[in-house]
Amino acid sequence: MTTYPRVSLSADPPYLHADYASTRRRSPSQPLVVIPHTLSELTGPVYGHETVQAGDGDLTRQHAGEPVGERIIVTGRVLDEDGRPVPNTLIEIWQANAAGRYIHVRDQHPAPLDPNFSGAGRVVTDHEGRYTFTTVKPGAYPWRNHPNAWRPAHIHLSLFGPSFLTRLVTQMYFPGDPLFAYDPIFNSIPDERARHRLVSRFDMDTTAPEWALGYVFDIVLRGRDATPTEEPHDD
Repeated sequence: MTTYPRVSLSADPPYLHADYASTRRRSPSQPLVVIPHTLSELTGPVYGHETVQAGDGDLTRQHAGEPVGERIIVTGRVLDEDGRPVPNTLIEIWQANAAGRYIHVRDQHPAPLDPNFSGAGRVVTDHEGRYTFTTVKPGAYPWRNHPNAWRPAHIHLSLFGPSFLTRLVTQMYFPGDPLFAYDPIFNSIPDERARHRLVSRFDMDTTAPEWALGYVFDIVLRGRDATPTEEPHDD
């Protein structure tokens, strides 16, 4: 199993990005202190892989009824810097519903909750590093970062390798979103090419006839083509 320490940091957003208001409060104000990792941190525990069940990756089948919204299939591969697959990676996703609403006490904007959609799922990558989720396309939502601020439609992804220290968090966006130009989280990534590595691509081969549109989103862990990652947060 390949571990996940990052070599190239140029694609990742900075801790402090002034236009992204909450980074002003949570970014470090002093130089970071390097603490050596212990053997137990580096070797375990594996987090949650063994409890993943068949069907955990289908967010449209978690309740008695169908969720409202545009059904989609999201698939892709987890790869290292040389394009080799990374199997046995636990991927968890969470997202807003089709109306742009999370099931969270802090999300009180006036959009409806969907009783048939919880907005979270998980899978483990196969021997080719491949994962697949079935869900509904999330809606944009307001987030009060600045006047008339709206987040583009996105899905959060969390990846776990062989220990707690190998967690990465990123976001997947959808092609052609008009909100990209106005979103300080998306634009906090300094490299334009890296920003667009967060945008999935529509794929007709993944699209299921009369069922769901398909999107492909590969995640590259390191190197010049690395997928930008972030500190975990709720936005």
